[in-house]
Amino acid sequence: MELASLYYPQVQKQCPSVTTCLLLLFFLCCCRTTMSDSPYLVGLGSYDITGPAADANMMGYANAEQIASGVHFRLRARTFIVAEPQGNRVVFVNLDACMASQIVTIKVLERLKSRYGNLYNEQNVAITGIHTHAGPGGYLQYVVYIVTSLGFIRQSFDVIVDGIEKSIVQAHENLRPGSVFVNKGEILDAGVNRSPSAYLNNPLEERNLYKYNVDKEMTMLKFVDDEWGPVGSFNWFATHGTSMSRTNSLISGDNKGAAARFMEDWAQQNGFGGGAKSLYLDVYGTTLGKLPGIPRRVSNIIPDVHESHHKLMELAASFESAGGRPATRFLSVKHRVRSSHSQGQRPGFVSAFCQSNCGDVSPNVLGAFCIDSGLPCDFNHSTCNGKNELCYGRGPGYPDEFESTRIIGDRQLRKAVDLFSKAKEQLKGKVDYRHTYIDFSKLEVALPSGKVVKTCPAAMGFAFAAGTTDGPGAFDFKQGDDTGNPFWRLVRNVLKTPGKEQVECQKPKPILLDTGEMKVPYEWAPSVLPIQLLRIGQMVVLSVPGEFTTMAGRRLRDAVKTVLAQGGDGEFDKKFHVVIAGLANTYSQYVTTFEEYQIQRYEGASTLYGPHTLSGYIQEFKKLATALLNGQQVEPGPAPPDLLGKQIELLLPVVADATPIGVKFGNVRSDVPQNSTFKRGDTVTVTFWSACPRNDLMTEGTFSLVEIFNKSTQTWVPAYDDDDFCLRFKWSRPRKLSARSEATIEWRIPETAISGVYRIRHFGASKSLFRSIHHFTGASRAFVVV
Repeated sequence: MELASLYYPQVQKQCPSVTTCLLLLFFLCCCRTTMSDSPYLVGLGSYDITGPAADANMMGYANAEQIASGVHFRLRARTFIVAEPQGNRVVFVNLDACMASQIVTIKVLERLKSRYGNLYNEQNVAITGIHTHAGPGGYLQYVVYIVTSLGFIRQSFDVIVDGIEKSIVQAHENLRPGSVFVNKGEILDAGVNRSPSAYLNNPLEERNLYKYNVDKEMTMLKFVDDEWGPVGSFNWFATHGTSMSRTNSLISGDNKGAAARFMEDWAQQNGFGGGAKSLYLDVYGTTLGKLPGIPRRVSNIIPDVHESHHKLMELAASFESAGGRPATRFLSVKHRVRSSHSQGQRPGFVSAFCQSNCGDVSPNVLGAFCIDSGLPCDFNHSTCNGKNELCYGRGPGYPDEFESTRIIGDRQLRKAVDLFSKAKEQLKGKVDYRHTYIDFSKLEVALPSGKVVKTCPAAMGFAFAAGTTDGPGAFDFKQGDDTGNPFWRLVRNVLKTPGKEQVECQKPKPILLDTGEMKVPYEWAPSVLPIQLLRIGQMVVLSVPGEFTTMAGRRLRDAVKTVLAQGGDGEFDKKFHVVIAGLANTYSQYVTTFEEYQIQRYEGASTLYGPHTLSGYIQEFKKLATALLNGQQVEPGPAPPDLLGKQIELLLPVVADATPIGVKFGNVRSDVPQNSTFKRGDTVTVTFWSACPRNDLMTEGTFSLVEIFNKSTQTWVPAYDDDDFCLRFKWSRPRKLSARSEATIEWRIPETAISGVYRIRHFGASKSLFRSIHHFTGASRAFVVV
């Protein structure tokens, strides 16, 4: 049967006329001409990088007690490649991770070299992180960043390197003629300044140039395939990935990871990309259902949506829980609701919400309050009666951190959809790049006054230990401390006493950890940092290896714009766009302005290389911009160290998993009640006998699944999985070293869920004493949703 008569029965077969054939031929020729005139080749890719969902310390808050124990939603590496048909190309990777890592970057580039030769290298590949504080740590190579994770975690490192490589390979294989469009717009309610007292120390005349004390602008790139239409979008907007708190233990992409998933689902619902299964229900509840033009994800293959409650109850009663049974690794992948791979030749839609100059920008937009009194925290020090650990920022969904994550993600999503829909300015011009390594421990910097100063070896101040209003520290540390105290100086001196020259160089920062001069058992902090400039037509991306504050980012952007505006070939004389891509290629903490540094809040205390760090960045980026403008190459600079062979791993391996006698892995321990009926907005909870999630990360698969029964085919169909905001996978042991464990799956039924018969399913993998891995699955009894 022909497709036309299958979907449109009124269409009858008939012989096309000569005129019709000529018109069709003319149309095809025009299409080919259009494709050949496309300025670029465009390709996008995406791959799972979800790390160990058990036992691993999370990266970001430096809280040793924040140990992963489940999944909120999975993490991904998302990549775009833009290439001139016969010329340069650039690769941009955005990770649902706290930040990029030097050793990850080194190993990814090694793999790309072995696969593609010199096509992709440190010059034209940028790897950045969204700065979620809810992803597994242990994948960075410098000591200070892996102390709380008990050293290096190879499993966390490997899944990120593998995922980046696979996402780049996907993007490379998807390269096709296409176009790139740019658009900008403001989001007024997704970020506030968490260190306003430091911001106020910037010159008044400079502050008067800006309406807000944080950047409110989102910059969006829209990627359009000549044949398939829109295939993706990447945007940059500054707000921290700290909607999820320092006590959260579920792996999560936080607000930016959520926004990316929301937009990819929005695109799928609107017919962009081919990366989903035929049955597509609702992902996250009401989030996108309120946007105009977005249909509910209700499959037309499930009949009798309005079947009576009585009939649904009868049907559900026929399905008791399915005891644990053996499974295969592929079964979890097969049952995913979404597929990251293309369907046929059509690529899946990829959307990334990238980080920018977020150093002093918090998503906890309601402000910071004392948890004991409910009063606002002290303005200058963010303390409550002198204690920093009582001062917390509140997100818009307070006190529900999951709701705050959803709301801030949704606010970014809505602006992204608006910019995507209205993007008209097309990028045209060269694809180019410049990259170099700089030793920031001893960089000479010429200030505008003519004075030459130097940066310092890395060091962290006392206020670093105070944390921020997004995640307070402990003990008696406080932000704004420019003196320190005798007791903690004694503790510091046990590790390393800073020399007089270092103390003078870092002033007014009182040094708590002299990390740049600590080399045992290997380097504690980076000295050599990569800086990079990528160009796509009139779009320029500045890849910076840290967190720039709002004003620091503004100064850097303006400095580069000033250089580009002096171009003699006219390419940059008109409108052009410069964005900062934060936490790129490696990580070196914060960068404040000189004036903010004097206040020594958390960001200033975490500006590693002293008060002239920003001036050093501006000087070196201006050199890159000048070289780009003049078509000159730059010296590569000193290579950073590869410390993989020196890493120390203290996280104990999984020895074996066990269940009570007579119980199988995957058996239901706590089921839904018999003859259960739930309504939209209710929470369904099922607990299974399980095994440690470290046995198999279920990459591109799922630990948890909600299935709906299709009566017409008598089959269970996947509806919600690990990637859905409404589904949570929680893993626990009764005791720390116990071989027994259980998995609790919670489904918060979305308002847009259709009536029907459902069940909850779990996938896992157990390890025997002989170290062999056995996959299993189990399912709850059926229940009704009305």
